[in-house]
Amino acid sequence: MRIDELNALDAATARATLAPAADVGWWLDALVAGRPYPDAEALLALAAAEAVRWTDADVEGALAHHPRIGERPTGDSPEAALSRREQGAIRGDGHASGTADLEEAIAAGNATYEDRFGRVFLIRAAGRSRPEILAELERRLTNDPDAERVEVHDQLTQIALLRLEGMLEGSTT
Repeated sequence: MRIDELNALDAATARATLAPAADVGWWLDALVAGRPYPDAEALLALAAAEAVRWTDADVEGALAHHPRIGERPTGDSPEAALSRREQGAIRGDGHASGTADLEEAIAAGNATYEDRFGRVFLIRAAGRSRPEILAELERRLTNDPDAERVEVHDQLTQIALLRLEGMLEGSTT
């Protein structure tokens, strides 16, 4: 979609179009209210500035739409489609024989993380390899709850901005 197409949508349709980026109601309302945007960069700048204000409750609500890393998202919602694309973009480690071991280690790490922090492990998967994701999961398991809350917020922000950018790929007007 081009930015001028987003600008031309009625508010409800624009909000629904942007919702898969991060389902944070007031944030979506701010993005819709910020229209018209001169370019995609202006939308991304506002999205980033507003995401700084996400509360813990906002982040937890948005996490409900994110599957466990390493699990293939099901369903045909826009969020599931984006998650499939993002997890499909995980770079290979170059060793097919180690893939099953890595997937098992990530699954075990997911369970440990959920027991420790009470939420799904969230990480921007795009551009990362399975070994990098596992290393980050193991590192973040050593975080205290406050440090991890900061990391989850940052990861969700990165994912939301990448999703918005993907929705507007090629948008120059």
